[in-house]
Amino acid sequence: MKINFIGIVNILSVLLFVNSALMALCIPFSIYYLDGMLTSWIYSVVLSAVLGLVLWLSTYKHKDRQNIRKRDGYIIVTFSWFVMALSGAIPYIITGSIPNFTNAFFESISGFTTTGASILENIEELPESILFWRSLTQWIGGLGFIVLVISILPLLGIGGLQLFMAEAPGITADKLKPRIQDTGKRLWFLYIILTLAETILLLFGDMTFFDAINHSLTTMSTGGFSTKQASIAFYNSSYIEYVITAFMFMGGTSFVLLYLTFKGKFKNLFQNGEFRAYLFITLGATALVTSVLIYRSAMPFSIAFRESLFQVVSVLTTTGYASSDFTEWGGSVSLIFFILMFIGACAGSTAGGVKIVRHLIIAKNSIIEFRRQLHPTAIIPVRINGKAIPHEVVRSTMAFVIIYITIFGVASVVLALMGMDAVTAMGSVATSLGNIGPGLNETGPSHSFAQIPSAAKWILSVVMIIGRLELFTVIIIFTRYFWRST
Repeated sequence: MKINFIGIVNILSVLLFVNSALMALCIPFSIYYLDGMLTSWIYSVVLSAVLGLVLWLSTYKHKDRQNIRKRDGYIIVTFSWFVMALSGAIPYIITGSIPNFTNAFFESISGFTTTGASILENIEELPESILFWRSLTQWIGGLGFIVLVISILPLLGIGGLQLFMAEAPGITADKLKPRIQDTGKRLWFLYIILTLAETILLLFGDMTFFDAINHSLTTMSTGGFSTKQASIAFYNSSYIEYVITAFMFMGGTSFVLLYLTFKGKFKNLFQNGEFRAYLFITLGATALVTSVLIYRSAMPFSIAFRESLFQVVSVLTTTGYASSDFTEWGGSVSLIFFILMFIGACAGSTAGGVKIVRHLIIAKNSIIEFRRQLHPTAIIPVRINGKAIPHEVVRSTMAFVIIYITIFGVASVVLALMGMDAVTAMGSVATSLGNIGPGLNETGPSHSFAQIPSAAKWILSVVMIIGRLELFTVIIIFTRYFWRST
């Protein structure tokens, strides 16, 4: 069965149109703040729209454009991130905020993948409309851009199930309603409500409306872009840190569970094994880091707990905000956060990383292996939330972790060969693959990615996409098996 390139290009043209409309949302900010970027934004909107129009006109009459299959879905999902990042880099270049193409693409892909790694070293000097665009790219990428457009694709005569299955984070794609577009709409409704709620709460913390809306956009998406170079540390406010911590934690929770919880089905939340593990890891890591800070620096408990909780949740949910530079808290604490980079939060959330459910599956399967040694003929399934996990899922989970570690190792070695020190290289790859944001050493919370080699930025950009789409969606395209059956 051949790849439907006509249908693929047709959908990518729709994404360019949508991205153009999203850029237009920045125009009111440019006008209100008189940042001098109005003309540049008009050019950016028109250019993205024209590119989309050209692709649309060349494909919309073709009879095969509606015949989208699963294999086509993988290609669409993967290349949509490249297309969106390329289009998203246009405002940075035209406004002169990030004139270098490599840096502009890196900043753009970091936004859409909600990684939060930045090459900027003078964030406060950027125009307000550009700061809003950075935040908006993360908000769109948070729940998945494909889930956003999935609600309008049926209106164009294009089915969306294959795209949702390829894009939905985690082991399975839970559907809240029989119709996939209804699922997308309900998830986005919850996403919007939580974003507005956080904005209102941050306003009570003496944030300006502009800062509040930007940080709400990048908190719920677990993206981590800030309007301040010092990130959340700029405000030095316990209220702001606790509010953001709460919403980061929700961002790292499965949106299916959040939806059911807000409908009053609270038992679903605490009966879920992954959520219980998520809560346990958060509290355990916080207690450990708090103890180290009190012991080594005689920091008051209230401050040590607040700083530890914020940074643990920030890294675990792959948000990447900084209230302090945790790399300055000592080697043992840095090791704790390095480990957290490989854990991630819940499947079905906006967070990146391996996801806790995969760790649970591997841990339970490892324990069961000891029982199988004593009873080799016994059939002992791995169970999560009381349900037996199919062997295929266990097998794919093991493969996922092996591939994840392999990519981390290979990419780290490649970056080290480019002249980066080992700690910086490993930290940069870990944070990009997990879509976290700050790395270690020269790319830590107090630094940026501006000084790393251009080639390393392109490698990390690809790693961000691979991590965001959970490895298989991207890697499968580069296998001969994917193309052999065409």
